[in-house]
Amino acid sequence: MRFAAIWLAVLGLFWGFSALAKPLLPWAFDWPKAMVLPAARWISAFTKWLLNEASFGLFTFQELTRGVSAVIEVPYRAATGVLSEGAFGLPPLSWLAVVVLVALLGHRAGGLRLALLSGLCFLFIAVFGQWTSAMVTLASILIAVPIGVAGGMSLGLAAYRWPGFARAITPVLDLMQTIPVFAYLVPVLILFGFGPVAAIIATVIYAMPPMTRITQLALQRVPGELRDLGNMVGCSRRQMTWRVMVPSAKAGLMVGVNQVIMLSLNMVIIASMIGAGGLGFDVLAALRRLDFGAGLEAGFAIVALAIALDRISQALAYERVVRHGYLWGALGTLGIAGLLAVLMPGVQSYPESWQLSTGTFWGQVVAWININYFDTLEAVKNALLINVLIPVKRFLIALPWAGVALFLGFVGWRLRDWRLGALVAGLTVLIAATGLWDKAMTTVYLCGISVVIAMLIGLPIGVMAAERASLWRWVRLAIDTLQTLPSFVYLMPAVMLFRVGDFTAMIAVVAYAVAPAIRYTALGLQGVDARLIEAGRAMGCTNWQILTRIKLRLALPEIMLGLNQTIMFALSMLVITALVGTRDLGQEVYIALTKADSGRGLVGGLAVAFIAIIADRLIGAAAARARARLGIAGDSHGG
Repeated sequence: MRFAAIWLAVLGLFWGFSALAKPLLPWAFDWPKAMVLPAARWISAFTKWLLNEASFGLFTFQELTRGVSAVIEVPYRAATGVLSEGAFGLPPLSWLAVVVLVALLGHRAGGLRLALLSGLCFLFIAVFGQWTSAMVTLASILIAVPIGVAGGMSLGLAAYRWPGFARAITPVLDLMQTIPVFAYLVPVLILFGFGPVAAIIATVIYAMPPMTRITQLALQRVPGELRDLGNMVGCSRRQMTWRVMVPSAKAGLMVGVNQVIMLSLNMVIIASMIGAGGLGFDVLAALRRLDFGAGLEAGFAIVALAIALDRISQALAYERVVRHGYLWGALGTLGIAGLLAVLMPGVQSYPESWQLSTGTFWGQVVAWININYFDTLEAVKNALLINVLIPVKRFLIALPWAGVALFLGFVGWRLRDWRLGALVAGLTVLIAATGLWDKAMTTVYLCGISVVIAMLIGLPIGVMAAERASLWRWVRLAIDTLQTLPSFVYLMPAVMLFRVGDFTAMIAVVAYAVAPAIRYTALGLQGVDARLIEAGRAMGCTNWQILTRIKLRLALPEIMLGLNQTIMFALSMLVITALVGTRDLGQEVYIALTKADSGRGLVGGLAVAFIAIIADRLIGAAAARARARLGIAGDSHGG
């Protein structure tokens, strides 16, 4: 209680300073225009120099980037030829061949259950008429994932081998994971051109950082006894790496592969803005014409792809060699499917008469809600806007940047040390120095309210799911689906029910960001030592006392990590909600994309990244402090 009272007093003094100091210190509220950093102009000028003047002797930088595009385009065209377009006068693989091949791969990796699951996922795509688009998306994934895995693994190996390189690359990885994707679509578009290859490159940039981090961590966790054994038998450095370290870290490395696959699938819609095509383009087109049903069906096709690839990649973590029986089975499947495709056209392309669609149904559901509950929805929307959103927005925008920097610096110092205080204060000053303070505060207001609502929803659901194993199975399925549904899908029903504006953005952000709040709450509560719970019962504690005084306290670090992830999800979604009329940093980044202004987009993206890093570091420090207070080993930093 005393700790809370101290913080309330500090907040009260801060608010009082903000109300009284504006006439005396106007520069502390509005960064002087003469001192605004022209970072956007610098970045744009650098990009133009790279594009028009930079050279490496025999070739220019532009020729280098176009050469990279040409190299990537070769395997991409081969993959699309095999899966969707055909090549050398031959048709693409039939839907039946792909379904059987995926089922065979699933059986090889995880047995009959995985074979049925993966085969049914691909069959679902065919039945709902998403096959052609899904194969274009799969072709992109098949190219992007190996490049992302190879690049991430190489950087991770270098970071493991050279600590100095690890220290240098850590802030770069932080920025890559927190800068909105829209921000670096512009330079990718300028340097690599418009088309699916540029989209693959953007996907690799987005998906590679987790592979780098996980590779470094997996290698660090290899038991020292194995390294000592390798040294004893005279392994060279190369042999030590590829015959001892990497095989021993295989399970961890496959987690990284899994993350690259999932992030690549999350990227497909945004990448469609620069020519990716496939399911992402279908969802984007559905959003533009507000066709919720079509967008949802394309979104569920992405979910089906994600589930199949996720489960197979996880199962392959425990496999070592390919059995010849499965190889011959795959070759036989290709031969039989090719012969059947010649004799029976329905085997080559899934017959339209067999296809199903629920698009009209979902559109009618939204229309029925609009017709019957329009007045109620408007009343709720207006009440929250007038009483919550607008007052919070005005309060935050009115805060002085100097006061916020000092306050956050004080919080960082109290939670950890002066270095953290200096970091968060410095990043706050940098946001103000770019001239984007008002838009940054609008982002903080939308993100903050959305995160509070998501936590208020997620905490009770997580508590209930943790107490009941049968409920947790269904909740986990729901949140897995929520986390793999494309972010654009959340915008369509929100826009159709509430039109455009901050309230619509908030609804979409809450729907997208609630999953980690539920997941980490449930996992934290499930991880509480059963002996402590039994001790509480032996002392006569009620179920409510056990929950509030034992479980929630011990699960607090995991819940705070869930809060951290909820903030990260909310910030990533806020950039998407710029499409529905918000006036925050997301809009700044989106406008830069539409105008191909790389400087403006990257500066706006860096401001979002700074907000994410500030939240991440402060919450990580608070979680570490909670762990230390509870005597729990480990670091809860979510970085």
